[in-house]
Amino acid sequence: MPSTNLSFPDRQAHRAWLATQGALPAGFRVGVTRFEFLPKEAPKPAKMTITLIALDRPTADFAAMFTNNAFPGAPIIVGRQRLQAPALGAIVVNNKISNVCAPGGVAASERLCAESARLLGLAPTEILPSSTGVIGWTLPVDAMLAALPQAAQALAGGSILPAAEGIVTTDLYPKIRRASVGAGSIVGIAKGAGMIEPNLATMLVYLLTDLAVPRAELRAMLTRVMEGSFNSISVDSDTSTSDTVALVSSSRVPCPDLKAFEQALQTVCRDLAEDVVRNGEGVRHVIRVKVSQAATPALARALGKSIVNAPLFKCAVAGNDPNVGRLVQAIGKHVGAQAPGTDLSKLRARMGGVEIFAQGVFQLNPEKESALTAHLRGAELYASAPPKDGVFTAPIDYPPHERCVEIEIDVGNGAASATVMGGDLTHEYVSENADYRS
Repeated sequence: MPSTNLSFPDRQAHRAWLATQGALPAGFRVGVTRFEFLPKEAPKPAKMTITLIALDRPTADFAAMFTNNAFPGAPIIVGRQRLQAPALGAIVVNNKISNVCAPGGVAASERLCAESARLLGLAPTEILPSSTGVIGWTLPVDAMLAALPQAAQALAGGSILPAAEGIVTTDLYPKIRRASVGAGSIVGIAKGAGMIEPNLATMLVYLLTDLAVPRAELRAMLTRVMEGSFNSISVDSDTSTSDTVALVSSSRVPCPDLKAFEQALQTVCRDLAEDVVRNGEGVRHVIRVKVSQAATPALARALGKSIVNAPLFKCAVAGNDPNVGRLVQAIGKHVGAQAPGTDLSKLRARMGGVEIFAQGVFQLNPEKESALTAHLRGAELYASAPPKDGVFTAPIDYPPHERCVEIEIDVGNGAASATVMGGDLTHEYVSENADYRS
């Protein structure tokens, strides 16, 4: 990670780049509509977007993975059933309300699927539902059914950008990544900003391809690429109830090389995963932790996540304070509680290429402290702005660069490695989640 090193001077430049990435693979169309409604649980005017991603003809070649949260949303329950269906013809997505543990939630999802199917000339079982937003609220099903015809009428080829924009909630900007394999392509979009600690899948991610890859191979590939991409990020250590990753092939273009396809799929997923972290709620620094020479891959990943999920270290990074004692504390905390007996006597740690820990002691001096501070400031996406009316807001709605706070941990007792990405913990994150529903 990453496969790119992009920078953007402003929102217009970023949107222009997204437009170059957004060409839909052959056989797909997208349609979006937006409408106002009153949530029953909090009757204040709100807006919801419905997004349709439709194939020109149903395909047997599709895969999906879902959250392991023990309270999955109704679309997850329905989606797991759809994996047994012979074909998939469309995906229907709504934001604002996640349809989790709401009365009649499954029936609501099935009604939306049935109406989408009617409009598209499909069977209800050929529709995959997805919802994201507030947990616990009920969907405004009647209003959604009334709006669906507009989304169907808007279906068009060309660009996936309307869908990337339509699925967002608190995201600052849409996310699109693409890769080519022979005459075909893979294009992916993602929604994700908070409640991100993936558990088999993450957020809402839709991966479309026109390359013909059979169902069994698609599903095996998706399982493999998850581990090094969406399962290796964390913004706030909370596993969503609605996490979904769907991979759909229209099978319009022969796939010349399955291995090359999987490598391209992994690139798209890794880049989208990093985009999600960089667009995390209130994130001003992306933290990339490379763990090497660990006894097992599981330990390598766990050590990486112990760092990116450590609240005190995340706060220090937010303030451009190289308080590396909090970093080492996080490692020791995990090993002491979860991996006792792990030999840490050979552990070495670097931040921004500067050695900070070796032979059981810190390796610090004033020059290193200055270099570490400069590294943190260089990775900052934007400076914290003063709150307005008591609320912190991000001053940007585009990613100015793809630099990270780079941390390297050599455990020194094995051959396993992992790369984990996370974000800092800022005033903006707390402000966003203190009044998320209002």
